[in-house]
Parts: sequence; structure tokens; C-alpha cells
Amino acid sequence: MAGVNKVILIGNLGKDPEVRHLDNGVAVANFSLATTESYTNKQGDRVNQTEWHNIVLWRGLADIAEKYLKKGNSVYIEGKISTRKWEDKEGIARYSTDIIADKMTMLGSKQGNTPSSIPNQDTETSTQEPLEESGNDDLPF
Repeated sequence: MAGVNKVILIGNLGKDPEVRHLDNGVAVANFSLATTESYTNKQGDRVNQTEWHNIVLWRGLADIAEKYLKKGNSVYIEGKISTRKWEDKEGIARYSTDIIADKMTMLGSKQGNTPSSIPNQDTETSTQEPLEESGNDDLPF
């Protein structure tokens, strides 16, 4: 039976994207993304729990990240989990878990940058235009 490997995250960039170009010209971007959940513990105190995720963007998404994303920006990410094994300098096996994103939507930032100032903020294979709510949409219902 086939499995499903799907991740959806909304969070804030922990650092500016690091973008590199491979020998064949393909761009790849890496950055950390913080997602925070809040809950009230048994003592009635509000607790924030933050998880950090390694995000990897390829090709066009990497180009957009390089151009528009900065530390603190809020983004929506869709992708899949990928775990890789590697050896450190001492020959010890290490593991890294990354989110390989295939869709990214810029949501704004803590610094006040709004997605409306950035063209094509909803990006994947095809770009979707955001809907405007004007109240006067000329619909018959």
C-alpha cells in the first residue's frame, strides 16, 4: 500500500535563506522555520512550545526565497519530510530531517512587510492570484 508524506507548516524564518547554485545552475535555498504552539499547563500558566524545522526550496522557489524572504518573515510551507544520513569529521553517523517544500506562500513579517507588496507571493508550479474582498463583487447571489 502506498503511503502519504505531506507536511503543512506556518511559521517564521529564524534566519535569512542561504541560497547556493549548483554546477548545473539549479538554485537551492535553506532556512530554519519556527512554529510555536501555545497551551495552558495544569498550573494555569500559558506555555509556548517552539519547534524548529529545516526547510529546503529548489529552483524557482529558491529564487523567490533569495529575493524576498528575510529573518522574521511569516510563511506557509507545504512539502514532504526527508531524512538523510551523513558522517561527521570523526566518522560518526549523523541524521538530518528536512522539509522539502513544493509550495510556499509569503504571509508577511514581524517587521511589517505585507504580502501585497510582493508579487506572486503564492508560489508553486502555478501561481494563484489572491482574492480581493471588496464587498461589491457583482455576483447575483
